[in-house]
Amino acid sequence: MCSFYLLVALVLLPLFSTQSFAARSIDFHVGVILDLNSTASPVGHIGMRCLKMALDDFYSVHGDYKTRLVLHPVDSNGSVVNAAAGALHLLRDVEVDAIIGPQKSAQVNFVMDLGDKAHVPIISFSATSPSLVHQTPYFVQTAQSDVNQVQAIASIIKAFSWTQVVVIYEDTEFGNGIIPYLSNTLQDVNARVPYRSVLRESATDDISNELYKMMTNQTRVFVVHMTQFLGTRLFLKARELGMMTEGYVWIITSGMTDLFSSISSDVAEAMQGVLGVRPLIPRSNKLNSFASRLRTIRQDNPDMNQDEMNIFGLWAYDTLWALGLAAERVGSSRSSSNTTENETRANYASPFTYKVSETGPELLKAFLDTRFSGLSGEFNLVKGQLKQTSYEIVNVVGSIERPVGTWTPFSTTRVTFRSIIWPGDSTKPPRGWEVPIKGKKLRIGVPKKPGFNDFLQVQTDNQTNETIVTGYHKEVFDFVMHALPYYLPYEFVPYSFIKPGCSRNGNYNDLVLQVSLQNDYDGALGDITITADRSDYADFTMPFAEGGVACIVPIKSEDVNDLLIFLHPLTIQLWLTTAILYISTAMVTWILAKRVVQSSRESLSQHVGMGCILPFFPGERIEVILICLILVTWAFVANLLSATYTASLSSRLTVSNLRGSVTNVEQLIANGDYVGYQDGSFLENYLIKLGFDQAKLKNYTSANGCKQALSLGNKNNGISAYCDVLPHIKVLLSQACGKYVMINPVYRTDGFAFAFPKAFPEVAAISRAIIRLMENGTIHNLERQFLPKPECEVSDSSSPPLARVPLRSFSVLFAITGFVTLTCFFVSLALNLHNKTPLDQRIADLRANAYSRIRRHLKRDHRPSSPPAIEIAQIGQVEEIRSSSNDDVMEIEVIPSDH
Repeated sequence: MCSFYLLVALVLLPLFSTQSFAARSIDFHVGVILDLNSTASPVGHIGMRCLKMALDDFYSVHGDYKTRLVLHPVDSNGSVVNAAAGALHLLRDVEVDAIIGPQKSAQVNFVMDLGDKAHVPIISFSATSPSLVHQTPYFVQTAQSDVNQVQAIASIIKAFSWTQVVVIYEDTEFGNGIIPYLSNTLQDVNARVPYRSVLRESATDDISNELYKMMTNQTRVFVVHMTQFLGTRLFLKARELGMMTEGYVWIITSGMTDLFSSISSDVAEAMQGVLGVRPLIPRSNKLNSFASRLRTIRQDNPDMNQDEMNIFGLWAYDTLWALGLAAERVGSSRSSSNTTENETRANYASPFTYKVSETGPELLKAFLDTRFSGLSGEFNLVKGQLKQTSYEIVNVVGSIERPVGTWTPFSTTRVTFRSIIWPGDSTKPPRGWEVPIKGKKLRIGVPKKPGFNDFLQVQTDNQTNETIVTGYHKEVFDFVMHALPYYLPYEFVPYSFIKPGCSRNGNYNDLVLQVSLQNDYDGALGDITITADRSDYADFTMPFAEGGVACIVPIKSEDVNDLLIFLHPLTIQLWLTTAILYISTAMVTWILAKRVVQSSRESLSQHVGMGCILPFFPGERIEVILICLILVTWAFVANLLSATYTASLSSRLTVSNLRGSVTNVEQLIANGDYVGYQDGSFLENYLIKLGFDQAKLKNYTSANGCKQALSLGNKNNGISAYCDVLPHIKVLLSQACGKYVMINPVYRTDGFAFAFPKAFPEVAAISRAIIRLMENGTIHNLERQFLPKPECEVSDSSSPPLARVPLRSFSVLFAITGFVTLTCFFVSLALNLHNKTPLDQRIADLRANAYSRIRRHLKRDHRPSSPPAIEIAQIGQVEEIRSSSNDDVMEIEVIPSDH
């Protein structure tokens, strides 16, 4: 008997404990607004089920918590009005502390205002529009915002270098919210959106009309952002029209990717090859257990065929778990009696009045501060929304979504894709564009002018009235347009420079202006140089030809019959120095030769002749060596000087003929000469800015006209120089070989480019194509193929005029020969002084000479007509022969014989 009472006590004790704990628990009433009976989307079904499972799991783990969440579900039936009415009921009648939902972004827009006034948090795990954030502090987004996936989509576009994307979205709060962010992100990866297709949520026939319109365009890359209900109809119609075949690219956002498991088999078949993005869910044991439990529930309840696990269900589960944690932190400051009293159930004057919650602000703060690891990953709220996570890129193959890549936020590494099956079972990445069935062509203006057609020729067939365009510019344009990663149709429209009945002809400035206005032209090609003025109203591509402005002048021939032309090779200083050095060397040689001969009777001519044969003279060896050294050094310098003179004179008589009549542009400006330029170009204003007088400028419509004017010259109603862009100058020089020369300086300008209207979207793509063609040599090959062949080498005046040989060039050689000559002279002088006779002998000789002079003078007075007497005086072994007829004395050495 005792055992029976003990058993009863053990059975009833938990019941009493539970009832007593329930009496002490603090209830937090939570409203849930979802589309519970919707057949268009399973979010409401799976969301409510996951909320109930989370509630059971939370309190099974936290059975000791003092707070309890009490759910109050309301079915909005997919209506904004029903969602707002349900929220008002929950705030007025139930006095909820928080509301989970509503399901759609449009419904949230109404409900969040009610929550803001009541200070009740509105928490949505399914409304993903970025436009909802920050409208009120009481709205919390526990789902990944749609703005978080745009960078993942852009990474796909960038990886395959697609430059144009068509965006298809529904005209709802959900559809419109992402568009500004998506457009800006695509622009960051150099992709533009040429067309946006907006569909009503209930669209039927509109879908076919929009798809037909997109088929006529060239873009084949489509980004679809819509709910599952509208998206399934879109893909079924696209398959029907043949737009799910090879060459097409379809990318869907997470709005459809997250619910792919719930679509029908025929829709999945229509979506073969589609790429999608969805938040990456990290795998965990908790997630596997939850998925297994959900599958068991579905097996036990066959009518729950829509309740497949998806990201929205996981976010709902984590949302309730976080709300339970927040309620427990707030519950300590809230009594049970305060929550259970129904003080607000009095009659209100207005049906839209409701009590302001005192617990709401505290609960909101605690909820925003909650951090934990949930089923969907890390639950972390940043500024009222779930922190951005990585995104998984999947490929629809068969009935599954196969992962092919992962995008990570704030990563600079490009996404690496695994094998992708594209629409039409193709494994080759589509190029993103195709030739459209029909479409507008770009009207490219081409200048039609009478002359200067070396780079572009425009003619009109008189019979067919068809415009025939040929030449270098046209070929470059064709190659560039074909190098674009998409098809851009175009046609050439002539722009005539000859305007009948007008006071002036057309010009390139007018052509570029017409392009900017887009009245008759959408672009232009030709000899169009990029200038600052033109850039104000038009956009230009990358230059494909060199730039620069240069001037040419006729070649001036030097007069070879000039009497003094032989003096031109050397400067005056060099001529004078050479003469002085030559004379000085000759004098030193003569002095040294005189000492060798030791005879004062020879004339100057005899001494000079003796100097020439001194190297062979067997006399004094030291003096002869010194003279030879002087002569050899001077001969070396004289030979070098002679060779330099000969070479300089020869060059002056030949190469000097290539020198222009004017040496530089500044000289043209200073002289006030007439200068020509190409009619219709920008050069008139450019030359005026350089300093030319406008009255001295003449325009020419053809190359023959400017050649004739150059031949006439400045004084014969012609011109002294012709200025043009560098490509045309080179053509003129090559065609008129040896007649003109280019003068300095060459002014730098941008080269030839294609002109388009301001903000023309294809300018960047065309410029990139030009760069590629320049790097691979295509444009260079076209230049060699289509430009006029040069008849001779293009000459210019980059080398300065021939200069005279200066003194400085021979200063070192002159210094050496002068040093050698002076050294030999001083050595000879020293030797001569050392070999003189003693002093007493020189005195005796002086007395004897004086005595003999007196005697001769006396005898000449007494016998003026008698023949001269010769006296011989012997002093030692030397005999003097003196002549009485003159004062000269010649001493000879006599060697006495043995007789």
